[in-house]
Amino acid sequence: MSDIDKDFTIVQERLEDWVKTSLPCSANGRVAAYIPELSKAPSDALGIYILDKQGQALSAGDCGLQFTMQSISKVFTLILALMDKGEKAVFSKVGMEPTGDNFNSMLKLELVRPGIPFNPLINAGAIAISSLIDGVSPAEKSARVLSFFRSLASNDSLDYDEDVYRSESETANLNRSMGYLLKDNGVLEGDVDEVLDVYFRHCSINVNCADLSRMALVLAFDGADPITGERLIPRRYVQIAKTFMTTCGMYNASGEFAIQVGLPAKSGVSGGILTMVPGRYGIGVVGPALNAKGNSIAGVQLLETIAQELDWSLF
Repeated sequence: MSDIDKDFTIVQERLEDWVKTSLPCSANGRVAAYIPELSKAPSDALGIYILDKQGQALSAGDCGLQFTMQSISKVFTLILALMDKGEKAVFSKVGMEPTGDNFNSMLKLELVRPGIPFNPLINAGAIAISSLIDGVSPAEKSARVLSFFRSLASNDSLDYDEDVYRSESETANLNRSMGYLLKDNGVLEGDVDEVLDVYFRHCSINVNCADLSRMALVLAFDGADPITGERLIPRRYVQIAKTFMTTCGMYNASGEFAIQVGLPAKSGVSGGILTMVPGRYGIGVVGPALNAKGNSIAGVQLLETIAQELDWSLF
């Protein structure tokens, strides 16, 4: 039996127990409330879905729970912007380094020249990236984003959560401030409110753990869907995205996650985590209760347990 088959068998036998062991951590976290609609999520939920290249899946817990992508969407809008504009144009607007600040901080936009966001996975960077997506209007840009996400998830029913979209838009004073500062710095292309509309839209796309695992599987196989054989993303752009996920994908806990789990990952404040074992599995996790860094507290514990039990770390 190959190592991959052995891992799959072990996961099959123990996944339910690992979820049950990690779930009590949720009591130490809090559901995001700064976007009011997100506060309605169940704080005691935890689910995981693991997908292999043959399309075999293992799941446990609340993996059918619907949630919005939030910052997980930033990985894929970055890829789409790279496909639309190329590396030179994209990295003239955003940098390639971690910030050491909160994901919604704009401190360094003023303090560090040339005033571009440090990376595309913080809010300011993702707003700048949203301005680079091709389309003559916010509606066309958002339609292209949704179509791209549907193709990656192999799910044509993916759509926006309109309640979350409105909630984000109505409470986005800080993001609007970032947008206008980026515009003043000459970073943002187009009308600020129109760019922000695209940003709010892609953050509010509704998914479940199975959708995340299928999107992650495409990244795990360098942009080719191993189930269909179709290439969806150039390999180079997947390399860029996975590097950012490793260095910046878990907010200010990215270094700790790299040490404890050792896999590229991206989290969102709805409690989702997208991660993968390159060349092997796509993984989607949800646990709405967050730790102080904005990551799913039980989801991180679950991934630490699995990665350490199976020696999945890439480092």
